[in-house]
Amino acid sequence: MQDLSGKKVLIMATEGFEELELTGPRDRLGAAGAEISIASPDRNPFRGRVKDEPTIWVQPDMLIEEAKVEDYDALVLPGGVINPDQLRTNEEAIKLIKAFDEAEKPLAAICHGPWLLVEADVVKGRTVTSWPSIRTDLRNAGGKLVDKAACVDGHLITSRNPDDVPAFCEAIAEAVAG
Repeated sequence: MQDLSGKKVLIMATEGFEELELTGPRDRLGAAGAEISIASPDRNPFRGRVKDEPTIWVQPDMLIEEAKVEDYDALVLPGGVINPDQLRTNEEAIKLIKAFDEAEKPLAAICHGPWLLVEADVVKGRTVTSWPSIRTDLRNAGGKLVDKAACVDGHLITSRNPDDVPAFCEAIAEAVAG
């Protein structure tokens, strides 16, 4: 993996994230030298899941509304069904996603995370992938669907599921390293 020393990566998540889709990027990108921060709608610890079973607790570092695009080199959006479903109704979360897209900084979403890209209206004309059950949503939002472990379209990075975390993290690291 690329050396990410001096780089800052923001992970945005809340209750119900798929464990490996948050811990994989956090741990792998962190081990490569990136400083990782986690933003959430509130400061309370929130719980991950593996499939439908509750697992680890995560303590956010900041509120979503406190995160500024200019302070980070990339934004990562883990999946899980509950996490992106809650965040897509959060105005601050959607504003932050749009800001990363407009700044053309790496914007990475895995599994059900691309639901947030649909909500932020950043999918049209882009090649993307996701968990199978939300592919129709991506297609309806104007995305071109592919079925691969990590899909890179400019600064937009998408991935299908927890099994793809290594390829997803490698694509993020390459984009962040420049």
